[in-house]
Amino acid sequence: MVKSMNAAIAGLKAHQTRLDVLGNNIANVNTWGYKSRTTNFQDSVYTNLKSGQGGSATPTVGTLGGINTSQLGYGSVVSSVSTNFGNTNGQYTGNDLDCMVDGTGFFIVGPYNQTLNTQIEIQGSVVPGIDLSGGGAYFSRVGIFNPDANGYLVDSSGNYVYGYAPVSQEKDENGQVTMNYDQLVPIRVPLNEGADANGELYTVSSWRIGQDGTVVGTTIDKQIITIGQIAVANIENPNGLNQKSGYYYEVGQNSGRCVGMPTTEATGLINSGFLEMSNTDLAFDFATMITTERGYQANTKIITVTDEILEQLVNMKR
Repeated sequence: MVKSMNAAIAGLKAHQTRLDVLGNNIANVNTWGYKSRTTNFQDSVYTNLKSGQGGSATPTVGTLGGINTSQLGYGSVVSSVSTNFGNTNGQYTGNDLDCMVDGTGFFIVGPYNQTLNTQIEIQGSVVPGIDLSGGGAYFSRVGIFNPDANGYLVDSSGNYVYGYAPVSQEKDENGQVTMNYDQLVPIRVPLNEGADANGELYTVSSWRIGQDGTVVGTTIDKQIITIGQIAVANIENPNGLNQKSGYYYEVGQNSGRCVGMPTTEATGLINSGFLEMSNTDLAFDFATMITTERGYQANTKIITVTDEILEQLVNMKR
């Protein structure tokens, strides 16, 4: 009878964890870029009431055949809390510097601490992309960007937005500015090519971001300049990322290869003027909350019934 109470207590703890996860999902139903969580249960350890045996392949007179193992479990436990990184809709904000990745990619942001320029090698050959598996930057799905006083593109927490800097403002035969794809740097308004040796930033009056992540600015004298190109991170296993406070993620032990690269249709293009909405499914979470509540109540009933049986056992002799 004590085993039934222990199993019920384990079930209470597991259902409480699920309620905690559901509460967090519902609390973040209007949080930009929030990815909902799902709690997964598994049955707990077992004890053998009777061990099984296979019997004899050549039975003789008086022998018996095989029997199955009889096992008793000790309730349920939480096996994992998984994150749903599925895409969701974007909400129009009207701000040209608000943007979202319409795909699986992540924005690369972080403090100004180092230049990310580690090339990726596969079987001794260098392939396009910057290796981010060693850390040094955060990953984000929320593109609330603004320029700071020094011409850097930063997010709402002041972290620099990483991408590629233009080699120069000269355009090729296709009218495109050549980018330096060998390293990731914080995106910043480039130096005025006509300035003195000390350098002077272009005075940019407006910014806009294209679907390929190219950041273009218009100077006060109506000159169009290319400020940079926003890079995105392609994460092999997003569920292996470690979430920081806010909407930041960092490299985890099981996140796999993390590659910084220009936007493609595989990683998702960038939609400016939009922010990614939470992918919390209220209907699903409310239904799960009801079944979780009933499961919690059922486990409390097991405790009550076990307590009543123990009471009767104690009071057998009056």
